[in-house]
Amino acid sequence: MTGELPARSLGGLDVSAIGFGAMVLSPGMYGEIDDDRAVRSLRHALDAGTTFIDTSDGYGADGHNERIIGEAVRGRRDDVVIATKFGFRVPEGAESHRFPVNYAFGELAVNAEPKHVRGYAEQSLANLGTDRIDLYYPHFPDPVVPIEDTAGAVAELIQDGLVRHLGLSNVDADQLRRAHAVHPVAAVQAQWSMWHPIDADLLATARELGVGVVAWSPLGGGFLTGTVREVSEGDFRRNMPRFDAAHLAANNDRYAPIRSLAAELGISPGQLALSWLLHQDPAVVPIPGSRTPAHITENLEAARIGLHADTLARVDRALREFSPMGTGNLR
Repeated sequence: MTGELPARSLGGLDVSAIGFGAMVLSPGMYGEIDDDRAVRSLRHALDAGTTFIDTSDGYGADGHNERIIGEAVRGRRDDVVIATKFGFRVPEGAESHRFPVNYAFGELAVNAEPKHVRGYAEQSLANLGTDRIDLYYPHFPDPVVPIEDTAGAVAELIQDGLVRHLGLSNVDADQLRRAHAVHPVAAVQAQWSMWHPIDADLLATARELGVGVVAWSPLGGGFLTGTVREVSEGDFRRNMPRFDAAHLAANNDRYAPIRSLAAELGISPGQLALSWLLHQDPAVVPIPGSRTPAHITENLEAARIGLHADTLARVDRALREFSPMGTGNLR
């Protein structure tokens, strides 16, 4: 099915109720993929009704993911809301600020010093082939730079017309509140799915401030589709503890009640996971990603699926029994 999807507001920025997380379109994320297939996948998502694309300057080598998006939206830029993130492509000679994560490699490094933010944005604009970024986020809060300083640098870009809205990604409630005091935040991006609840304080603060929530990994890195039995070499998920062989097998066993409920409802497990998430808050917008046209359409159609209160209660009961093995993960 194609056509308009139901819409939602991210702090005043109108987008389709389900967006597209473009990380999957760069090699080295979910295995290999060529550029032609990546562009076709993204254009299919647009044709199927999504108006919201989320990317980062850190996906793929040298802005690869942003360049793919620029190619895919050529000729239809005004129909698409583009969000991108910054901080991972630390300029040559600049200091990398490291912090721990629950990945096998143990840490990530960013630099969100205000003096670099304009340069990041200008490079992303060139990669995307556009004159403005609709929603711009620091990918992670810099551990040595106050979030107010980074938000202020984006606010200057908004004043100059290079960026339309400020976003935040992977922050806590206090950081959201502090940044919002500098400039209104349209959306906060956070990991949220059936197997990774959002921080309650962050959600409450977003609701209080009128900030939308962009839910990354809403399908748990594909796990919640019920189809992942192993991950291959070259797949980024091999760094995530929940996807190692022993944990993955156990997690699939524990997820069986949700798969059974989806079958009873006549929808896929992935659609149940996305529809459930949409029912958690009117301002949440999940951003699943896929390379397969049929899966992309399936994901987006979840925006049209309503779940009865009794069904939601059954899901919640099943989730209380679903305790995934392996630590949670941060992108």
